[in-house]
Amino acid sequence: MTSILKLERISKRFPGVNALSGIDLEIPRGEIHALLGENGAGKSTLMKILSGIYKPDEGRILIDGQPRQFTGYRDAVAAGVGTVFQEFSLIPYLDAVDNIFLGRESRRLGLLDRRRMRREASALFDRLGVRIDLSVEVRALSVAQQQFIEIAKALALEAKILILDEPTATLTPAEADHLFAIMRELKRQSVAMVFISHHLEEIFDICDRVTVLRDGHRVAVRSVAETTMSELVEMMVGRRIENNFPPKAVRRADERIVLDVEELQIERDGPVNAFRLHEGEILGFAGLVGSGRTETLLAVLGADPVHHKKIRVGGEYARLTNPADALTLGIGILPENRKTEGLITSFAIRDNISINNLAEYRTLRLLINGAAEHAATQEMISRVGIRAPGMETVVDTLSGGNQQKVVLARWLNHHARILFFDEPTRGIDVGAKAEIYGLMRQLTARGYAIVMVSSELPEIIGMCDRVAVFREGRIVRMLEADAIAPAEVMRHATAGEAHELV
Repeated sequence: MTSILKLERISKRFPGVNALSGIDLEIPRGEIHALLGENGAGKSTLMKILSGIYKPDEGRILIDGQPRQFTGYRDAVAAGVGTVFQEFSLIPYLDAVDNIFLGRESRRLGLLDRRRMRREASALFDRLGVRIDLSVEVRALSVAQQQFIEIAKALALEAKILILDEPTATLTPAEADHLFAIMRELKRQSVAMVFISHHLEEIFDICDRVTVLRDGHRVAVRSVAETTMSELVEMMVGRRIENNFPPKAVRRADERIVLDVEELQIERDGPVNAFRLHEGEILGFAGLVGSGRTETLLAVLGADPVHHKKIRVGGEYARLTNPADALTLGIGILPENRKTEGLITSFAIRDNISINNLAEYRTLRLLINGAAEHAATQEMISRVGIRAPGMETVVDTLSGGNQQKVVLARWLNHHARILFFDEPTRGIDVGAKAEIYGLMRQLTARGYAIVMVSSELPEIIGMCDRVAVFREGRIVRMLEADAIAPAEVMRHATAGEAHELV
């Protein structure tokens, strides 16, 4: 089958960073090609070059054998390159039809031809095999449906090459299976796809070949059928990772209770939950989507209103009416969406780490002691292992794993001793995951206490000392020691029903 896309010797440099060095990539029509690598390996930079967002310093892009030079995103679209970004580019207050045809609406006699646009949108969704309510604003649709609208937008522009950047990151297993079915159908229609995912099992489910990047270099191209997961991991990180999860510490009988949630009722007629968190432990929150895991974290923190709660922190009753109260008591959160809720991405690493702690650096004249702030920030960067050219590096340019470390460094810098981790490794590669797990265990060894919400069952099993299993807003079982097993977690999370933990 003839190649529709060739990238030849693509290189890109940023100040202090050689992002890509001589990358070659060739994809035939109808191939699903995986692009793998740790965060910071160069995947996003390469895809931004293919999407016309960045211009390469060296190298050529050939589509259908013809050299192309993109001066912007529109040039890439005109050449047949469609991109479904990890962060959707939909306008939430418009419906699917308006989003698909935004900026290129059909007109008849000078007026919008909504009937024609609606008909064409319906045909696109029929092609994808999905049903979308065309009369509602997209904000009322599920994440999966919004994902399908993004794909329909690309197809409406007659994309011959489709880039899918972490498309399953926020999908349930059933929704991901539906997406894969759509991808297989597009493959039969000779659409070439570049698939980026941190879930290696998905590569083996859906992809034909895989290209592995490491530190801006192409290190391998393999047929998926002729490689293994462990080989891919070793190519990605440059070393063998035998076990992602550090060993659990032996628990003591006299562990101090640092957080005692005696009563927590979010809604007037809802269930009343209670749990305790001990010094030096990781308490996992497991359950299905909508089971109440994150809602419970936010309610404890004071980020969401509750009907009633009674909480002790360090043995003393505490009023947690907002996150500022929690912060004063030494409780910090690494939120599920670190970019929108945990970071100021346009600010530097230094700003993000020190922002909650500026009072410590004030002089008698109420000015900031820059030297003290610099020293404390550098200590935190070293402590959590943030990899960046310097502390003035803008956070938005960092990999997902390093961004997560910046959030963690902020709370450690503020002397938080109780940490809520909500999906701490979502969107993070295998090497960075191992580093995050190691940091969590280092913290608990020093007496920190962690509550972790995770949608990954192996992570719950491998990292947690105890596991609170949620079902329909209620903690239905607390598992410890050998009882923390996949079958036990699933049995309580589903009441015996055959669902996947997500």
